[in-house]
Amino acid sequence: MAAMRETPQPPPYASSRLRKPERPLLLLPGSLSERSGPVYGHGAVTEVDRDLTRQHEGSPLGQKILVGGRVVDLNGRPVRDTLIEIWQANASGRYSHQLDRNPAPLDPNFSGTGRCKTNADGWYSFTTVKPGAYPWQNHENAWRPAHIHFSVLGPEFSTRLITQMYFPGDPLFGLDPIVASVADAEDRELMIGSLDLDLTEPGVALGYRFDIVVTRGAVVRAEH
Repeated sequence: MAAMRETPQPPPYASSRLRKPERPLLLLPGSLSERSGPVYGHGAVTEVDRDLTRQHEGSPLGQKILVGGRVVDLNGRPVRDTLIEIWQANASGRYSHQLDRNPAPLDPNFSGTGRCKTNADGWYSFTTVKPGAYPWQNHENAWRPAHIHFSVLGPEFSTRLITQMYFPGDPLFGLDPIVASVADAEDRELMIGSLDLDLTEPGVALGYRFDIVVTRGAVVRAEH
């Protein structure tokens, strides 16, 4: 009988040492601007903002996907009219950013950023392409699994959540130090979007469901 191979444990996330507070946190009173709701940048949010495949003259390379879900509070009530922003690498695993030194090619028809507001039911949706995995410098031969970054303001600025959505079946998921920095195994699974055929555009784009739960204060989490 062949011996079972143990799953290798990912190395520590090196940047955690720089991000961890060295002193106890201080509770600051909320200001009027935090309680009165967010302001959505310099212009109105448009349909093109949420469709990352229509922001340039041509179509981007890669597998077209639809990502959608609901933003709710801990009681399941929809968080309405809140701003969601996403950013991601292109299909080759490269960000459209001057600091990205990945030798993978840039896509002139894909900037990798989008935004939208939730509707009355807390629903949001984006059209994009599936991002590629990419190398990074955390340790030798380190690769990040495919993912999409999310920023969700929630009902006010003080409830802003930044998280990442991963894709089901990705073999790099269990090897990623950023994933492993989430201590609870069940919470890690909540970071994976689920394939949803109801969201799929037949013959055009696969659909992925990613619901997000936001609470007032410091406790926030994402789930699918």
